Order: sequence, then structure tokens, then C-alpha cells
Amino acid sequence: MARNPLTFGPKPPFPTQQQQPAPGSEAAMEPAPDHGLESYTGRDRLTGRAALITGADSGIGRAVAILFAKEGADIVFTHLPEEADDARVTIAAVEKQGRKAHAIALDLSQQQSAAIAVEETVKLLGKLDIVVNNAAFQRTHQELSEIPYDEFAETFRVNVFATFAVAQAAEKHLKAGGVILNTTSIQAFNPSPNLIAYAATKAAIANLTKSLAKALASKGIRVNGVAPGPVWTPLIPATMEADKVKEFGKTTVFQRPAQPVELGSLYVFLASDDASFVTGEIYGATGGLTPL
Repeated sequence: MARNPLTFGPKPPFPTQQQQPAPGSEAAMEPAPDHGLESYTGRDRLTGRAALITGADSGIGRAVAILFAKEGADIVFTHLPEEADDARVTIAAVEKQGRKAHAIALDLSQQQSAAIAVEETVKLLGKLDIVVNNAAFQRTHQELSEIPYDEFAETFRVNVFATFAVAQAAEKHLKAGGVILNTTSIQAFNPSPNLIAYAATKAAIANLTKSLAKALASKGIRVNGVAPGPVWTPLIPATMEADKVKEFGKTTVFQRPAQPVELGSLYVFLASDDASFVTGEIYGATGGLTPL
């Protein structure tokens, strides 16, 4: 039966969420996000591939890891040390699909972390076919004057510099047919005033994606981006005011936020041979909020 976008995921108002420091814990969310463990069926589109996913302990990253595994890929993913509990859940979910799963705890704001993640992936899986730059840093501020300079810089280090550094480190390992996927955002095209730093980085990632696609095309490496709209992930209750969390996603045409699995299927398509002629593109999944 076809999935009805009006009823697939819970709609606001959402119950009051447990307050937690960023980047947040998925285990504390109510309702729990859908990552595709039961709602997604694999079709062997990534059989034998080796994937590195940054920030796959929860949210969109976890959904991508699970869906890739259901499609036949082995997974290495990164997470912050404080996200170890969520990371263990992702490992178990991937292994449940009969695929290899390895987690690397590191901070991608540190310059050496990108190379460590890439080289460790090749060491653990023997090769690298797919890179997903998904890890992100996000904070909200109601006034421009409230944004600390160091926090603005940190947002760029995690979101933009790490995306560049991982792609640069991965280039020598990716063969023709290799894929790099970058998570940008609706914020790149329709920025919110309370997400100035985050929105600026997502615009930079969209541009970087197109530049990398041109730079790597002669090697047969495809580079694309996914631009989510509102998605029910731990960053939402961890970084937004309670009243905004309660009504999160209501402004989409489906009057709800996306579930992570609904984004994950886009990454599967772009990583697969079905998208062999697709590069330099940004695919939106915004619930009808804006044309990209």
C-alpha cells in the first residue's frame, strides 16, 4: 500500500520534551523518530558497498545507516563521545540487517578528525565507496547580538570545514562510481532569523557540493546534496524553545515534520546506480515549504 504523507508521521502538537543539552539524545524523544527499521524494505541497491557516515548516532544519519544496511552496505559512522549510547543503538540496528557496523567517537571540529575517520573506515572495511557528510552543529538565538563569535566559528568548523576535509581525505580512496553526499538544508535557501550561523553554513555546503561535483567528475565520482525541511531529530528539542518544539513541522503542507526514514530513502537513491547520471544537484525534502 502506498505511504500516505498526510498520516505517515505524528503531527503537532507534540508533548513536552525532556530538556537536554545539545546535540540531544534520541532515547528521550516522544514520540520516537522512525528510522526505517520496520517501515523500509531494502532492494539490494547498495550490495557490497562500504560507507562512511558522519553523525549517524541519531536522526537522519541513523536512518541513512539503517537504510544503507538494508540495501546491502557495510557502515562506519562517526559520533561525538557523549553520544555513545545513541551510537550503540545504531550499531545494533545495522548489525540486525546482517551488515558490519563500526562507530568512531571523535570531534569533527578538530582538523585531524576527518582524515582519521576516512582512514579508519578503509582499515575496517577494506575500501570506501560512499561518503555521507551529515554531522552538524546548530544553535538558536533570538537576537543577532546574542551569537558568540566562537560559536559562529564552531558552526562553520563542524558543518563546512569538516565536510570539505572529509571529502578531501576520501578522494584518494574513492574509485569511479564513488559517491559523496552532503546534508544541506532548507535553511540554505530560506533562512530563519534565529538560525543565522547554521543557515549560512548550509548555504555554503550547497555551493561546496556543486564545486566538488565539478572537481571530481573527471574521476567518475558523483557529489550531491540533500536539503531537508523540518525533521523530527534530537537537535530539535535540544536547541529550540519548548513552544516551538510543540508545534514543530506544522507549517509544512502535510502539517507535520518529516521522519528520518523519509530523508534516508533520498540518500539511498543518490548513492545507488539509479542516480548514475546525477551530480551537482541538491534534492529537497521540505514538505512543500520552498522550491530549491
